[in-house]
Amino acid sequence: MEEVKDRLQQSAFRLSGGQRQRLCIARSLALEPEVILLDNPTSGLDPLSTATVESSLQELKRDYTIVLVPHSVQQAARMADRAAFLLDGELIEVNTAAHVFTAPSDPRTEDYVTGRFG
Repeated sequence: MEEVKDRLQQSAFRLSGGQRQRLCIARSLALEPEVILLDNPTSGLDPLSTATVESSLQELKRDYTIVLVPHSVQQAARMADRAAFLLDGELIEVNTAAHVFTAPSDPRTEDYVTGRFG
């Protein structure tokens, strides 16, 4: 994190929300995981910080398997290579993100990704 390299002695509470989120991701990388699981990783972030976190994740997915559970269909469409749609604990559909978000096989998936419910 080039932008904070000179602030190691300062409290992490002085970091922005996006910087804190990227710090948490960096901490998880120190454990050398095979899979990184992120539940709503940009919650509460402004659009610029969201874009920065998403950019970091795009770079990381070259080397890591990332399972992302976003609360935004738009973010899922931007970030995913593959996508799954679950409804009431049932796996409804899994396919490439392009297929799920542009030509879903199940009408319930289509209703969700087009905003008819959810």
